[in-house]
Amino acid sequence: MTANRQESVPASAPVNTAPLENGTLTPRVSVSLGLTFLGFIIFTIGAKPDWLGWDRSPVVGFVQIAVFLAGLAFICLGGYSGLLILWWGYERTIVSEIGTRLMATGYVVTVFAGMADVFGMGSQPFPQIPYFGPWQATGILVGQGIIALGFLLFIPFNPQKGSQRHN
Repeated sequence: MTANRQESVPASAPVNTAPLENGTLTPRVSVSLGLTFLGFIIFTIGAKPDWLGWDRSPVVGFVQIAVFLAGLAFICLGGYSGLLILWWGYERTIVSEIGTRLMATGYVVTVFAGMADVFGMGSQPFPQIPYFGPWQATGILVGQGIIALGFLLFIPFNPQKGSQRHN
């Protein structure tokens, strides 16, 4: 009976998370880069549809805002997963944890600012067409600045200094 029983490994046992030694890109890197690039394309389509001749309205409407917010979500997910690879095998610092929270908070600020009229907090009451004005644009820029600050805090500038690589 004891021959089939596997020995339990304590949760504190280190796991080998070292990157590949042959220098090839792992699938995770390729997926994160592809996701970021796809997000950039979607964001560009939403922000500037006239670059592709797809602009059908003189105002920025709900669909256009939703498309560039979806693109920004893909950019954030791809950037997060790409930077997370740089932390592979290292213990993450408090600053990096704050960076991840700032990325998420910045995205929430951006969505709320972009959809303010839809949520009923913007300058246009509900029966009117949502208006993307200077306050919404400023809110989106502030949210994107918070996202950028979060990405900067998430970069592992010198991960060996405060933590040990798990092997």
